[in-house]
Amino acid sequence: MNELFKALLINEQESKFTKEIKALRTDQLPQHELLIRVSYSSVNYKDALSAAGNKGVTRTYPHVPGIDAAGVVVNSKSDLFTEGEEVLVTGWDLGMNTWGGFGEYIRIPAAWALKLPSGLSMKEAMCFGTAGLTAGLSVHQLLKAGIQPENGEIAVSGATGGVGSIAVAILAKNGFSVAAISGKQETAFLLDTLGAKRIIPRDEFSATFDKKPLSAPSFAAGIDTVGGSILSGMLKATHYGGIVTACGMVAAADLHTSVFPFILRSVTLAGIDSVQAPMEIRKQVWELLGTSWKPAQLDSMVEEISLDALPEKLDAVLAGKARGRYVLAHAH
Repeated sequence: MNELFKALLINEQESKFTKEIKALRTDQLPQHELLIRVSYSSVNYKDALSAAGNKGVTRTYPHVPGIDAAGVVVNSKSDLFTEGEEVLVTGWDLGMNTWGGFGEYIRIPAAWALKLPSGLSMKEAMCFGTAGLTAGLSVHQLLKAGIQPENGEIAVSGATGGVGSIAVAILAKNGFSVAAISGKQETAFLLDTLGAKRIIPRDEFSATFDKKPLSAPSFAAGIDTVGGSILSGMLKATHYGGIVTACGMVAAADLHTSVFPFILRSVTLAGIDSVQAPMEIRKQVWELLGTSWKPAQLDSMVEEISLDALPEKLDAVLAGKARGRYVLAHAH
C-alpha cells in the first residue's frame, strides 16, 4: 500500500530549521516490519529539541519527530502482531532518527511495539507517553528500594512538567505525601489536580538544601527531572537509606555534590532511562499505569491538540512554558 498522510516535517535550509504540515507517502517511511496508523502521539521535550534542529537528538533532516505513538497495526511482517491490533510505541529510535508519531503513519521494527494494556485507551496511553513511562520507572525504583508512604515526604522536581506531573499524581494516588518543586505559579494544578501536599519554589529549594555538603534530612526519597542544583540539593536532604532518581537535565547537565550523602547517609542515586529500558520492565510499568497507578484526573492533566497547533506547542515546551502534557490527536 502507498497511502498519503499528513505529518509535521522539519526541514533544514542553510542551518535554519522550519516546521511545516506536509502531505507524505507511506512509501517514504523506512522498510521495517510494522506499518502503524497513528491515532495519538504526545509532545515531549526531546520532540521540541528535534523540531528545533538539535543534532544530538536527530542527525539528518528532513525529519518527522514524535518519540511516542499509539495506533493500529495496518500491515505486519512479524508473527508478534496482527493487523487491527492496538499498540503503543515509546523510546528506542522512534522520532529521533526514525520518522515518528507526528505523522499519521509510522513504520517500525516489531521489537519496539507493545500491545496496548487492557486498562488503557490509545488516548490514555499517550496522556502518559514517554513522560509517563519515565515517571513510572522512577516510582518503580522508589518502591523497589523499599520506600513506603510512612517513611516520609517525597520530593518531586519539575512538578508541572510531563514527567514530574505524572510522578506527583502516581505517588499521591498511592498514599505518598509529595513536596512539589516548581518554578511556576500553578498552585491549583499542583495541589488540587495532581494531589501534592505542598509546593516548594525552585529557588527556595536550592537556597535551602544546596548550600552545604549535607542538609538536614528532610525527604524519604526524591524524583528529580531537571538536574543541577535541584538534584544535588535533593541528594543532600534525603534521609538515611533513601533514594533519589534522576532522569533529566533541563536545568543543568552537571552535578556538584560531595560523597557525603552516599557515605554518611547511604543515599542511592538511581539513573532512569526510558529509551532503552528492557521490554519486560516496560510491560510491568505499563500494566501498573493502566491499573493501580492510573490517576483519576489523567484526562484533566493533558490538553488535546491538533497537528495545526503542534508547532506553537513545541515552541512552548522548548521555552519551558508548558504545563502538564499535550496529546496530539490525528484526524485521519
